[in-house]
Amino acid sequence: MAKAKTQYVCQQCGKTAAKSLGRCPQCGAWNSMVAETVVPRKHSKARAGLPYGSRPKRLAEIEGDVEERIPLPIGEFSRVLGGGVVPGSLVLIGGDPGIGKSTLILQAAMAMASAGPVLYISGEESQRQIKARALRLANGKDLPDELFLLTETDLDQIIAHIQELGPRLAVIDSIQAVHITEIESGAGSIVQVRESASRLQALAKSSAISIFLIGHVTKEGAIAGPRVLEHIVDTVLYLEGDAFHTYRLLRSAKNRFGATTEIGVFEMQPSGMVEVANPSEAFLAERVVNSPGSAIAVIIEGTRPLLVEVQGLTSNTSFGHPRRTANGIDFNRLLLIIAVLSRRVGLRLADQDVFVNIVGGLRVSEPAADLAAAVAIASSLKNQPLPTDMAFIGEVGLSGELRAVSRLSTRLREAVKLGFSRVIVPKSGRLDGGNVDNLKVLRAGTIKEAIRRAV
Repeated sequence: MAKAKTQYVCQQCGKTAAKSLGRCPQCGAWNSMVAETVVPRKHSKARAGLPYGSRPKRLAEIEGDVEERIPLPIGEFSRVLGGGVVPGSLVLIGGDPGIGKSTLILQAAMAMASAGPVLYISGEESQRQIKARALRLANGKDLPDELFLLTETDLDQIIAHIQELGPRLAVIDSIQAVHITEIESGAGSIVQVRESASRLQALAKSSAISIFLIGHVTKEGAIAGPRVLEHIVDTVLYLEGDAFHTYRLLRSAKNRFGATTEIGVFEMQPSGMVEVANPSEAFLAERVVNSPGSAIAVIIEGTRPLLVEVQGLTSNTSFGHPRRTANGIDFNRLLLIIAVLSRRVGLRLADQDVFVNIVGGLRVSEPAADLAAAVAIASSLKNQPLPTDMAFIGEVGLSGELRAVSRLSTRLREAVKLGFSRVIVPKSGRLDGGNVDNLKVLRAGTIKEAIRRAV
């Protein structure tokens, strides 16, 4: 029998060391090195009769359509996955506690169970709790006959049940709750999470069973466990939102079978997660017209154009150093925009507290929203409302110039759908899809020119 050895593993980044350390040398976390016992595996020599998939095959001889997917009746979820569930894929879904991960995945399991068996495995809730949630989501309808529930945390037992039932989809809630008996460390540790995900990946690829893993997140919002966990799975999804907002965004951070940074928008209601068919209209529903500091940006999330309201507010500072607060956009990006407005446009912001907010709880990382944020700040400072039928597209450079963004025609068509008749765009922007009817495109070379046209 192989001799067991003890090593110390950082619970934040997975760094291993032969002795205990107060601070992890890789990520710098304090008191994160935990002792774990590891039993080396025996390596057997290759022999005849290898399982399917272990022999090299000619690419042309491989069966199966590369576009073959299992339909998912939830349209927004299907969009984020790339058009449906790929057989044999391993999908990881993370999000803050109480954000609605289990609710959304149970809805997906119930929807897919109408066409074949689905196994929902819970290591944190009882079967009664899951059924109570399923009855609420069914909203008076009959529960699907092909949805099976299992409460188990032993991974060997879980794999045996999956192989015996042979479902189209298996859901494990959560990956931090399952454990492997031969590994002495507790459930949720670095070694347990990594080894469990690796075995489930091997099961998914060998049996063509799609597996969804629900994962906990750290206080920074990243998936808890080793970073290698995100490399093992095929798709990484994050369910984002604010507990004080009804909207939830399902965002794709990694997808081997579709576009990354794709988003799906849901609204949390008593009956579960409800799809938002037109997110742009939802985000602008409570917009106050003729209010200073409100600008509309046209952004691209994955393959979808969205119109979002960017609010800016300036106020005389009461302290020695003015405050800069960003909600929904990158803080450093806000500092860049304020510096450009001060130096290139001549706005006096040194004695002003500046606040920028993206309405609806959306987080915008695309530079195309720079112009809307800058115009919103200028509008608030001058106390002059912006035209209600005008939207803004453009990235702001350090010299005060407006830089072109991608897919300009797609953005303009989305603006027309929502009733906007004027859009300020960078002078260098190209209409890759041709002109857009019923829309006046105003071009500006600098941010100063854009503010002069808008405010």
